[in-house]
Order: sequence, then C-alpha cells, then structure tokens
Amino acid sequence: MKNTGNARKEWLSLMASAPEAAMMSLWNAVADRPSFEWLRAPEVGGAMVRGRMGGSGAPFNLGEMTVTRCSLVLTDGTVGHGYVQGRSKPKVEAAALIDALMQTDAAEHVQSQVLDPLAVQIRTTKQNRAAKAAATKVEFFTMVRGED
Repeated sequence: MKNTGNARKEWLSLMASAPEAAMMSLWNAVADRPSFEWLRAPEVGGAMVRGRMGGSGAPFNLGEMTVTRCSLVLTDGTVGHGYVQGRSKPKVEAAALIDALMQTDAAEHVQSQVLDPLAVQIRTTKQNRAAKAAATKVEFFTMVRGED
C-alpha cells in the first residue's frame, strides 16, 4: 500500500476489523516501538450502524456497535489514530501506533511485518469460510410436470 489517502483508509479499515489475537501477535513481534504521548487516551463508546435494504434502498438504522478509539503523537510530531470494533484498549493503541508509523520512514517495515501478513490471514479465513459454506450449498430445480 502506498502512502496515499486511499492506502491509509485501507490499513485503518484492516486494523479496525481484524481479529485482536491475529493483529496483536503480529504487532508484538515488532521490536522498535516508538515513544508517544496521548492526544486522546483510549475510550470506549458506541457508533450507529446503518444499512440499506437490498444494498441500494433507503438507509435505516441497523443498531449500535461498540467501538474504541484513541489518538497519539510520536516524538517527531506524527499523529496516529485508531478506531477498532469492540472494547480492546491494547488493540486500539497498537492501531494508532501502526497508523503513525505508516506515515514515517518505518512504513515499509510495518507494512511487511504487520499489515501484509494480517491481510493474508483475513483473506485466508474468508476463503476457508466461503469454501465451507459452498460445500453445503443445495441446488433446487423445478421439474415440469406433464399436466396441462
């Protein structure tokens, strides 16, 4: 992922929905952790989730989802933000640090050590789930009865 606005959206989205255990095991393997100060310490709250009937109909409020957010600044002035599903303060701190590092010279290292393996794990999990669901697929068909 290049350091563009769309790339940042992609890595923030990846971390927001990634399983905590997978993300934290990859993050814990990173040795160089920068020092930082909190701009906004981790806090838990809720966000309204909206949906559309059929994907294109009128929007409606589906319900609330628990989210945790934080913001921090590295000693060089780089700001990182983290928003994750659920109540994990360690995960949101890691997400904010990764966001900040992805805006520095350490981006390639973080990309190869954390984000790329995380994306592969998530993709593999989705493919395995889809294959398992496809194995249980039932085809229905209608036979023409000879009655007029």
